[in-house]
Amino acid sequence: QVQLVESGGGLVQAGGSLRLSCAASGIIFRLSQMGWYRQAPGKQRELVAGISSGGSTNYADSVKGRFTISRDNAKNTVYLQMNSLKPEDTAVYYCNAGGSRGGSPFVYWGQGTQVTVSS
Repeated sequence: QVQLVESGGGLVQAGGSLRLSCAASGIIFRLSQMGWYRQAPGKQRELVAGISSGGSTNYADSVKGRFTISRDNAKNTVYLQMNSLKPEDTAVYYCNAGGSRGGSPFVYWGQGTQVTVSS
């Protein structure tokens, strides 16, 4: 079955850094579009960053210049390097995989990892 397992969350002071990892199994990772989303209490889930199968990236305006998404197809893993963290980055961060299988689209989610940034 498909699994997306996130790790790397935690508590960090404002201005600090964290790197999130998401290890995928059960999908053809190199052909999948990967993304990181986040959801803060009382708010809707929002896209943070995405990376296509070809390596093209896109970012939310709020994280441009601070966060970097990358992928290692040999390890079936996508990363989110987060620098200059702010208290407003506090949220549960979710890994997302999208693509198609047999002509049918699919979307999978990880269980989420908590990121807390203290002021």
